[in-house]
Amino acid sequence: QVQLVESGGGSVQAGGSLRLSCTFSRDIYTFYCLGWFRQAPGKEREAVVRIDSDGSTKYADSVKDRFTISKDNDKNTLYLQMNTLNSEDTSMYYCAAAPTLYCPNIPNEYVYWGQGTQVTVS
Repeated sequence: QVQLVESGGGSVQAGGSLRLSCTFSRDIYTFYCLGWFRQAPGKEREAVVRIDSDGSTKYADSVKDRFTISKDNDKNTLYLQMNTLNSEDTSMYYCAAAPTLYCPNIPNEYVYWGQGTQVTVS
């Protein structure tokens, strides 16, 4: 069983920044695809960004040029740097890993999930 532990969420004013972290209990290089998702109340969970083992990334249009995903294999940690936050970024953020040989955009194809960390932008 793989455990993902997130941290770094909180409340911030519009225009501010936050960095989310997600630490894995297993070597993250064993996963082809890692991702960040978010879900606001009453809305479906949506993909924010994903990264594959080659470092290729795919960002949602709404966060492009503001958010940056990165990973540290030595620390088994996935990061999400979020800049220029706005109220529409308010959501619960989740990290996830897919045991697939491709990088899916659909949440259901990710097997391992963190517990979520709340981001609130006012």
